[in-house]
Amino acid sequence: MRIMVVCGAGASSTFVAHRLRRSAAEQGVVAEISAGSEADLPAGFTGVDVLLVGPHLAARFDDIRARASAAGVAAALLPESIFTERDGQVALSLALGAAGARS
Repeated sequence: MRIMVVCGAGASSTFVAHRLRRSAAEQGVVAEISAGSEADLPAGFTGVDVLLVGPHLAARFDDIRARASAAGVAAALLPESIFTERDGQVALSLALGAAGARS
């Protein structure tokens, strides 16, 4: 599974992606995880299965999700608490759920 985490500028998504990689590895989930910014879209949809969107982009999430869906990419909005999570479990659960819903 290929997962991309996006936020406004790309900095906070890097931290989420790092914790997500660690949680995926600990649980034996094979995933390629990248981080980016909203500016990376829609080019960032290429080769991505699941897009995880930072909570500060909530006002634009419906538009982002529609564009992702048109490209065959599942999308999920990360909760406000994502930046204070100690690991990547919440993000991993959302990614797996979004991927399963798309199937």
